[in-house]
Amino acid sequence: MTVSLDIDDGLAHLTLRRPEAGNAIGLDLARGLLDAARTCAAEGVRAVLLTGEGKSFCVGGDLKEFSGLSGAALEKHLTAVTDALHDALRTLAASDAPVVAAVQGAVAGAGLGLAASADVTLAADTASFTVAYTGIGYTPDAGVSWFLPRLIGPKRALDLLLTNRRVPAAEAADLGLVSRVVTPDRLAEEAARTAEALRRGPTAAFGATRRLVAEGLNDGLGPQLDREARAIAAAAVSDAGAEGVAAFLGKRAPDFTRAAPRA
Repeated sequence: MTVSLDIDDGLAHLTLRRPEAGNAIGLDLARGLLDAARTCAAEGVRAVLLTGEGKSFCVGGDLKEFSGLSGAALEKHLTAVTDALHDALRTLAASDAPVVAAVQGAVAGAGLGLAASADVTLAADTASFTVAYTGIGYTPDAGVSWFLPRLIGPKRALDLLLTNRRVPAAEAADLGLVSRVVTPDRLAEEAARTAEALRRGPTAAFGATRRLVAEGLNDGLGPQLDREARAIAAAAVSDAGAEGVAAFLGKRAPDFTRAAPRA
């Protein structure tokens, strides 16, 4: 089993499980990610915690697997890998559930894409990030060429994409590639705490917020203001909106996991 999925009370624990290979992404792992993402969507999970077992979060594509093929066979195989991996990313992005990634060790290639795709990315202070693709004559996949310019700007993105220099965790945080850096002994605890807080939150509002941010990066202010107006009006009349306001006025913590009573 290259990917495991455990759903507990709306929180999905999605784990890459090829520690002996640095969680390198071959066809089995890519398909495992897609199956897990589809299950999360079907089950309507409230948050996803993405982790990688072992010393490294994910070292990128499985070059040993790829090197056993050539020509049309290699092209067909890589297309199958990226199709599954990209469908997994699309499925997670389309969900309302926010994704928290906890990364350690080497984060390279498609592993960097997985880390960048998460809404909140926590990194151990010993983690390092490398784009890696052009170093072997490849080009980016896993959304790397989409996420990097949006997270850190096109000039810095091209620096990493073309030079493949190693970026330590502290610099990754400064660049905006990760959300927060913690000590390795606190990584699992902090990621679990963050994911649990999101699990208890207003899932539909989270989903609408994720979409507003993504759409706003590709459009002007006017259309974004229109989208915001529609989204906040819909949120206000939702169960979560009613519960949030009632809790605030009642000076209590909101419970977004249940339907709010209506006046």
